[in-house]
Amino acid sequence: MTEQTFTAPLETLRKRVQEATQRLLGETIGISDGDWNRPSLLPGWSRAQVAAHLAANADALAALIAGAVAGEAVALYPDEQERTAGIERGSSMTGLELQISLDTSAGRLERAMDAVEDWSTPVDLLGRQLTLAQVPMARLSEVVAHHLDLDCGFEVGRIDPASAGWLLRWALSLAEESDLPAVRLESTSGLTGELGPDGDRRTVTGSDAALWGWLMGRTDAAELDGADGLTPALRS
Repeated sequence: MTEQTFTAPLETLRKRVQEATQRLLGETIGISDGDWNRPSLLPGWSRAQVAAHLAANADALAALIAGAVAGEAVALYPDEQERTAGIERGSSMTGLELQISLDTSAGRLERAMDAVEDWSTPVDLLGRQLTLAQVPMARLSEVVAHHLDLDCGFEVGRIDPASAGWLLRWALSLAEESDLPAVRLESTSGLTGELGPDGDRRTVTGSDAALWGWLMGRTDAAELDGADGLTPALRS
């Protein structure tokens, strides 16, 4: 049985993915080769490794889509060793090579999505049985989260309101096994969600973007009310 989770208006969402990618490319164009190999905000990863992973994610999603269109079951990352090696290869690439890889892999993903006729086709994504309609949302989350990790001046407050709402709902839809105690998230947009075990729930409030950044382990509780002392694990 295919699980259904949050989806956004498809064409609008695809446009937001393109915009997020172009913003990332525009804001990393000035990073020197030496600075690409400096630590990112993702523990244990350099900026170059984050970029290599992000490019590989686009190609993995494109292969997943192509397989689904052809009626074949394709794992997102069929070879974990090759995936790790690809991330490591990022450290030997120049800034220009990383930019080209990010740009061309995003283009391949776009072309793969252009070929989809039935977005309800099931796929195994993020350990769940979802549909192709969830792939653009998964990619948007990946691009925005790793843009933050690249530590190049991008902050959650710059996420447009519509995308922030989609990102938060997407994160909540995938957060069945939370490392948090019993909490209730209440966004200023009206969006709510509950995480953690049953019991008396602690309420955490803030904007969609601030709640998403915190829930993804990218930001602290400074922009939230009720989250003092709570630190969600890093998520991708």
